[in-house]
Amino acid sequence: MLKILVINAGSSSLKYQFIDIEKKEVLAKGICERIGIEGSKISQKADGKPEYELVKDMKDHSDAIKMVIDALTSKEYGVISSMNEIDAVGHRVLHGGKYYSASTIVTDDVKKVIRDCFDLGPLHNPANLTGIEACEKAMPGTPQVAVFDTAFGQSMDKKVYTYAIPYEYYEKYAIRRYGFHGISHNFVANRALEVIGLDKEKGKVIVCHLGNGSSISASIGGKCVDTSMGLTPLEGLVMGTRSGDVDPAVVQYIANKENKTVDEVLNILNKKSGVLGISKVSSDFRDLEDAAENGNEMAKLALDMFIYRVVKYIGAYAAAMNGVDAIVFTAGIGENTVIIRDAVAKSLTYLGVELDEKINSERRKDERCISTPNSKVKVWVIPTNEELMIAEDTARLVK
Repeated sequence: MLKILVINAGSSSLKYQFIDIEKKEVLAKGICERIGIEGSKISQKADGKPEYELVKDMKDHSDAIKMVIDALTSKEYGVISSMNEIDAVGHRVLHGGKYYSASTIVTDDVKKVIRDCFDLGPLHNPANLTGIEACEKAMPGTPQVAVFDTAFGQSMDKKVYTYAIPYEYYEKYAIRRYGFHGISHNFVANRALEVIGLDKEKGKVIVCHLGNGSSISASIGGKCVDTSMGLTPLEGLVMGTRSGDVDPAVVQYIANKENKTVDEVLNILNKKSGVLGISKVSSDFRDLEDAAENGNEMAKLALDMFIYRVVKYIGAYAAAMNGVDAIVFTAGIGENTVIIRDAVAKSLTYLGVELDEKINSERRKDERCISTPNSKVKVWVIPTNEELMIAEDTARLVK
């Protein structure tokens, strides 16, 4: 029986799940919040145990890891008697650059690559590395595995991932399209092949990972052939606060007109744009739906722009793959927002998509087909499970 601790370290937070991989069962999960900030706390839910919450200062991720271990081994709230029951730790790592196309056991060389990619993932990679080193210190001898969010996109062809800028910038700085949400896309694309019964080598799947951050991937036989995010998560779809695709000259134009630096404009494109920037209402799609229903034209415009960009990318990827067998919705919006799925599907009738509106309108949490039996392209909702994907990769490497 393998029990895997999955760690997802952010700049000031640390999410975790403790998973029995053979049963695919989450024994405990929790979050450390406000690390390095006043008011730090840990919350945990464990199988058959009362909920646990403790407000206590955590000056860094090492403190957070110690509190996670204390919570997991607590007689009252925990699920294990000692750290020896943690067989391995799987870490979500944002960026592996061009070096890693698969998950890998952490070594000094792996840590060097994560450190070398700080510029590519300035908010996440430093926290990811801190989480790894904190676990190494707290659990010496326990295998640590890095599962890279960019690994899925490494199977893209060179003509797909290369930007049409002087090639020396790729050679010197590894500037290329990487793609993100890769752990989610990998899980859902391969799960789709299995549950829909598609050809494991040739099945063509488009995954729409739609949330506050959104991306779309195209895969053949579970291998990524294209994905909408690029060097950073800013490229691609309109998102909660990110602009998605814009003419690069927009950056210079705003900088000149508003007397701002490039960094300031990029901050606007990352944090003040998307549906928030258009609607001036919210980056939360539930708020936008309510506002649009009450006659707010800018909220409606923001939703229409989001839907249009999703439809546009699906069409582009169907063309790039010369066909598509299944379109799958996942993540917060993809799994839960009926009107978004409905609007997207109704714009894909040229592909032979027929939506079962009754099934699509049902509020459910399970995997389900939402297209009719006559639909030429199958449309599914498959909940993503990044933590299980990380745990399975970790178990595979340490067995």
